[in-house]
Amino acid sequence: MTMAHYAVKEIFYTLQGEGRQAGRSAVFCRFAGCNLWSGRERDRAGAICRFCDTDFVGVDGDGGRFQSAADLARAIVSTWRGDGGHRLVVLTGGEPLLQVDEALVEALHALAFEVAVETNGTLAAPGGLDWVAVSPKADAPLAIQRGDELKLVYPQPEAPPERFEGLAFDHYLLQPMDGPDLPANTAAAIAYCLAHPRWRLSLQSHKYAGIR
Repeated sequence: MTMAHYAVKEIFYTLQGEGRQAGRSAVFCRFAGCNLWSGRERDRAGAICRFCDTDFVGVDGDGGRFQSAADLARAIVSTWRGDGGHRLVVLTGGEPLLQVDEALVEALHALAFEVAVETNGTLAAPGGLDWVAVSPKADAPLAIQRGDELKLVYPQPEAPPERFEGLAFDHYLLQPMDGPDLPANTAAAIAYCLAHPRWRLSLQSHKYAGIR
């Protein structure tokens, strides 16, 4: 049996909740699978990324398996709820660059989408992407060392902000790690940004607003 070309956990329309494009309407396409954690709780303690709060396992959400870039692009455009302009799709995961290729980027451009990707940065990106946001995890080496936005979940003992100062990103953001220590992590991120003005604070505004 032929395997599907793209495995997608969910596709949904919302407002971007974090980073430099926070507040912008977008279709989120969440790909199944990640190279830094299996997504299963039994494997979390031994994973490279141990703090992920996203379900990216399987295709049992509002996604599915797609045999071609055109099929997936049609599913994405059918989810758009805005007018005809300013279309944005955010390719996320899991780790989207396990699956995203130039064929998909071209198919989305043909439907007038600006194409953004949110990645851990450990895999090379295809050409043609309009916005590249890298979120480093622990000491995983980065294959992507330039882009639009470096968004670092903070604090990570193995990924201090100064490690990324020499990279070529347009924007540097610190995002407090969610969980029981969120208030302390937020205070620490604020203090770091005040002391190092190159960095800006990124909050997960979708959680405060109560949207997906």
